[in-house]
Amino acid sequence: MSKGVIDELIDAAAAPYRSAGRFPWHFARGKLARDPIFAELLARGLIPDDAHILDLGCGLGLLSSWLTAAHDRWRAASWPASWPRPPRFASYHGIERAGRDAARAREALTAGSVTCGDIRTSAFGVANVVAIFDVLHYIDCPSQDGVLERVREALTPRGGLLLLRIGDAAAGWRFHVTRLVDAVMVSLRAARRQRLHCRPLASWLTRLDALGFAVTAVPMSRGTLFANVLLVARLPAAEVRAASLDA
Repeated sequence: MSKGVIDELIDAAAAPYRSAGRFPWHFARGKLARDPIFAELLARGLIPDDAHILDLGCGLGLLSSWLTAAHDRWRAASWPASWPRPPRFASYHGIERAGRDAARAREALTAGSVTCGDIRTSAFGVANVVAIFDVLHYIDCPSQDGVLERVREALTPRGGLLLLRIGDAAAGWRFHVTRLVDAVMVSLRAARRQRLHCRPLASWLTRLDALGFAVTAVPMSRGTLFANVLLVARLPAAEVRAASLDA
């Protein structure tokens, strides 16, 4: 894989954030370059074409910018030969609690929308792909369960996909590194301390299974010291229809 091609993709995805200010641009470049989840989403072809994406706790809306830039680079024939063709999503909606980040996202994004709101209470609408990256541990466990139940309800009758990245609380010292970095980042960005509510991987798998999801756990800490795992959770169409009938 050509590093130059990936660097071009990162530059293209971060470029729209220049209009939102120096910090958002530098943050976007650093996050896209260092966080393995963005490249893995494309390398594994996890997001389908024509996806209606709901991004919970979306921050600056990097997922939208990343997928938009990926499709543009592919059309320009500047694409890693080992990766599948990137998806062209149908719609993107992000929900972000931090008003400043939501405003920056709205200023930068060329595709999709971002609203400022609390994922515990904001309307989700309808989606067939839901992304929740490193977010649920900032709310208590009953609220986590409530969000997951509402995600299942938001998925369309054709079935849907939940991409949920969590920190595995049973991963020993790597988890402690993950939790420490999260706490520091919250303190720096929000000027406050926040209690984290973390679960072992087995607990997440049990909860998703109870909601009818078929789950594949994918390690998502490549190149870092973290204990992150991406849960690729698919809800078959029959499960969604059953949920609708029971409602």
